[in-house]
Amino acid sequence: MSERVETITVESTEAGMRLDRWMRSRFPNLTNGYLQKLVRSGQVRVDSKRVQANARLKEGDAVRVPKVIRNLTQTSPGATRPAPGVSKADHDFIERLILFEDDHVFVLNKPFGMAVQGGTSTHRHIDGLLQGMVERFGDRPRLVHRLDRDTTGILLVAKSRHAASRLGRVFQTRSAAKTYWALVKGVPRPAQGKVEAALVKASGPEGDRVRKARPGEQHKAMHATTHYSVIDRAGRKAAWMSLKPVTGRQHQLRAHMDLIGHPIVGDSKYPNGPEFTVEDIDNKLHLHARRLVLPHPSEETTIDVTAPLPEHMLRTWDLLGLDANRFDTEFECMI
Repeated sequence: MSERVETITVESTEAGMRLDRWMRSRFPNLTNGYLQKLVRSGQVRVDSKRVQANARLKEGDAVRVPKVIRNLTQTSPGATRPAPGVSKADHDFIERLILFEDDHVFVLNKPFGMAVQGGTSTHRHIDGLLQGMVERFGDRPRLVHRLDRDTTGILLVAKSRHAASRLGRVFQTRSAAKTYWALVKGVPRPAQGKVEAALVKASGPEGDRVRKARPGEQHKAMHATTHYSVIDRAGRKAAWMSLKPVTGRQHQLRAHMDLIGHPIVGDSKYPNGPEFTVEDIDNKLHLHARRLVLPHPSEETTIDVTAPLPEHMLRTWDLLGLDANRFDTEFECMI
């Protein structure tokens, strides 16, 4: 057995990283799907214990890794085609998305419909394109967090393992202030509030989604808290919302808005709520990662970036008579 596995010790610069991101930083050819399978089956362990893929690592942790991972090739089940480079079109595409860049990090304005990472039948994604731009960024860029495929807006990327480790701890300690803008069906009452509802994953015919945990499910429930505020409204038809997640669970904002009876417009996974009919509106998710404020990995300054609304949301704002320029970023912080 010892010949088929190896143990790798987590370094100080890697402390705070999630297991799945640590694995992919060590083994770039490892796909997310194959990694999830190895973790679920217990072939990847931390300090001899079964853990989940999103477990946070500490300095000195011993990660058990099957040697088959190190020997991945293009024909093996967990491998992806190496990305020696990207086309000029893809290179220019990434360059156009950059909102902010320095020696340690850069911030992208992720477009609608673009996956952040690969998966089943997903071959073109942000992470893959970035891996092909090592020469441009000086190292392999590392995602610090993720957005759903159809969520637009701010996506933070580290330029080095050291920066990724520091930023991972920032997110882990909830020191990052995240603001999302959304359009929801109807108008929530009260206009400001907090949603605290533990969530559990639930597979369905339209793919994975989450729902409120039921009695007896505490062992697998994920605590989730979201602060919300109505910025403006279109009569009683819809509301422009500021959403501030305290935690960062999958589909958290979408599920929490659905739970209070005001799902996000264009959300096919959480489509309930009051009647909403507007002619010519785009049938796309109206959820945008608007602003991110957090300590810089150098610990000498603060990153503060705002992303403009995507075209489909701007068109909806115009149709509903909402002014996207009405509130500046200083006011956003108070909402």
